[in-house]
Amino acid sequence: MMIDPVCGMEVNESSPYKTMYKGKIYYFCSAMCKKAFEKDPEKYLREGPKGMPGEEDHH
Repeated sequence: MMIDPVCGMEVNESSPYKTMYKGKIYYFCSAMCKKAFEKDPEKYLREGPKGMPGEEDHH
């Protein structure tokens, strides 16, 4: 199992949500997490998972 670098959830390597960054493949639980990572990958790699992105969009 891989760890989603955005929310911290375990993700199967068969996840359709993945991206390559600096030669490494990162896996995500959702398109939302993938989008958040691609927007600012260094933030998540430096600071670790932040929980589900886009919470403010649900209010």
